[in-house]
Amino acid sequence: MTDFSRRQMVGATLAAAVAAPYISRPVQAQTSAYPPRAYPKQVVDLVNESLVIDMLHPLKIAEQPEPMTEKLAAEFRSSGITAMHHANGIGGPDARDMVLTFYMMWTHYIAVNSHVLTGVSKMADILRAKRDGKVAVIIGVQNADHFQKKEDVQTFYNVGQRVSQLTYNSQNRLGSGSTERVDGGLTDYGAVIIEEMHKVGMLVDVSHCGDRTTLDAIAASSKPIAITHSNCRSLTNHPRLKTDEAIKACAAKGGVMGIAGVRNFVSSTEPTTITQLVDHFDYAVKLIGIDHVGLGSDLDMHGYDDMPAELRKSMKEITGPKYLWRDKIDTDGFDHPRRVYDLTEELLRRRYSKDNIKAVLGGNFARLLTATWGG
Repeated sequence: MTDFSRRQMVGATLAAAVAAPYISRPVQAQTSAYPPRAYPKQVVDLVNESLVIDMLHPLKIAEQPEPMTEKLAAEFRSSGITAMHHANGIGGPDARDMVLTFYMMWTHYIAVNSHVLTGVSKMADILRAKRDGKVAVIIGVQNADHFQKKEDVQTFYNVGQRVSQLTYNSQNRLGSGSTERVDGGLTDYGAVIIEEMHKVGMLVDVSHCGDRTTLDAIAASSKPIAITHSNCRSLTNHPRLKTDEAIKACAAKGGVMGIAGVRNFVSSTEPTTITQLVDHFDYAVKLIGIDHVGLGSDLDMHGYDDMPAELRKSMKEITGPKYLWRDKIDTDGFDHPRRVYDLTEELLRRRYSKDNIKAVLGGNFARLLTATWGG
């Protein structure tokens, strides 16, 4: 049986609907009850001045794309986010066809909703989105099973892919995932694919790779790569998080690590709030410097706790016991559409300078993406 990821499960459900008119689908009621609040002017101004790039922020984790209602459009526009990396973990023998379907589906969705969203090919598209008041969507894949031969890297680059993880949680032809019993490291084929990704200008991501595969991939890379969404294992002992050795190796190559907001990645004990989340930012900054830390929330606009109960249950079953799920998945204070403002407020409280906050919110990933894709 194919080992579906939590987002591949969603992608498979969506695949049959690729040509459907998303804007005509029934609106599902939002269960989120985040309290509206007025943020200090300093916080609002800083977010407005920043290029905010969330390097793992799905448009929606759901059974189908969400219609662009006025409410949803307003949430995108007021989120403070300039660009979000929308990616699924698609694997298995049918991965190539499924990823092609995934790209058809979501590029269509972006085009239909071009009054709110815009696609991304180069860094200039993100800068243009900031000027136009839109949200730029970087479409990636949280696996590399669809690269069945090295030429597929160029094929999917041409389709629009600009970021790819090497593995999801399990083993594939390139290496081992973070929850595999044995991590065999980067394979010869994995090294070939990394080289091809560098050639075409696609960002290499090792967020879900096992420890040895992560280090091997960084060592094999001739260019900077990313950990788009993970946290510091020294603070929270979880196999999906990164060791100090891996974090330092990524930074030494010029890479950037995005900090994630999933509750079991933030803390293994309660309470689990935005305070504990920012502890991971602090730890990474002290370990590798401000220039190598960014945001990769690993949440859609409303977070996992707003998912339908059955989908949430399936996700927990598919990822397995090693994920150490608790009843609540989201981090308190980081589980609503305007969470970037709360993050900025907490960073200011901890006396981060304005320039350093701008770097963390998106400046560091902007530098990495420009180096990878070109301006």
